[in-house]
Amino acid sequence: MSEVPHHVIELAEQRVKARAERDHALADELRARIEREGWLVKDAPDGYTLSEKPPYTIWPTVRSIPITAVTDARPPRHLNPRAVAPTSGTGRDTTGGNAGPQTGTQTGAQADPQADAQAGAQEDPAAELGFSGDPGSSGTPEDDMLHAQRIWDASLAANRLDDAGVNQERQRAETADVTVSVGLIADGRPDDVRACVEALLEHTDAAVLALDLGNRDGVGDVLHEFAARRPERVTVWHVAELPHWFGGSAGWGACRTALMRLDTSDVHVLMETSTILTGDALTPLTAAIQHGAVAAGWKGADPDADGHTWHEAGPGRVRALMGYLMAVRRAEALAAMPQDARYYRNADLELSLGLDGELVVPQETLPVHAPRHHGYHDVDQDYRERESRRTYDRVLRLLRPS
Repeated sequence: MSEVPHHVIELAEQRVKARAERDHALADELRARIEREGWLVKDAPDGYTLSEKPPYTIWPTVRSIPITAVTDARPPRHLNPRAVAPTSGTGRDTTGGNAGPQTGTQTGAQADPQADAQAGAQEDPAAELGFSGDPGSSGTPEDDMLHAQRIWDASLAANRLDDAGVNQERQRAETADVTVSVGLIADGRPDDVRACVEALLEHTDAAVLALDLGNRDGVGDVLHEFAARRPERVTVWHVAELPHWFGGSAGWGACRTALMRLDTSDVHVLMETSTILTGDALTPLTAAIQHGAVAAGWKGADPDADGHTWHEAGPGRVRALMGYLMAVRRAEALAAMPQDARYYRNADLELSLGLDGELVVPQETLPVHAPRHHGYHDVDQDYRERESRRTYDRVLRLLRPS
């Protein structure tokens, strides 16, 4: 970093004095003067820090980002009507280990998506064809029957693969006119963000909308590079405000709402930056919405009979979708977004319960990889449990019969 000019330091010292005297108007004016000199001032417990201004606009807070068009009530242009009646999920109980949201000290504990993805990976049908000896000869009638069954099984497996390819093409045709955007909250971990965005650009045609919270670990600079390289696909808003879960004031609900209001697409995809696509996972989700669902996601959950705990659910209709990867009709999501949620955990359950319509997990295994959910593991445990419980209390109220 270049040496800070003396006159900029003087402006920063004057701002310290103005803040001490509670002259906020003067403090804001001095901040603007410092920025015009090419520097940014950041308040610290022992005074302030100065850093060179990056080559992009930085808004002071999430709420200060201007919304240039009123898009909240605009009807989707290319989506079929949603199914009206919400339907309770009928998913399987696969609770075990780290799976599914739970209550207690681990309220809303997340499943292990990597293990699930590996367990659901499609096996190579050719592996079922192995047998010893000359495939052109037969020893006994039983051998002939076994040989014929293996050939039949292989044919069925190949047909299923062909059907999957046909289904993918059909889904692409059905959703060709549906506009889709992916919303990302960037709170650090630039390597994760880089892998996430690169996979989206490689495997999908969706627009990428990213909200950079405080340029933690230089993640805002990484996103700026993507936006400069692929401006037709990537749009980034940079704010000085840090995320609430890392000591700032930007809450999860406010950030998600801002991304949706800045979006103009028919379908908005909530995605964690630790979620990596290995193929086109968005088209099956968009197709489910085009078929009438209000939302579709990679992972689903249903409440247990006690009304207090949850288990992983799907494929098919579910009561809630997990926020790792969740596509939703944007207008409906804006109306249901939990504004009071300061942290992501359990906020996806609250959002899901507020949606009016069917929520589904597609039948096919989606090409998604999530090695480690940093939004859970890298946050202070006391904060995580406190905010999780705060949101889960609202979830429980939504589950109670009216």
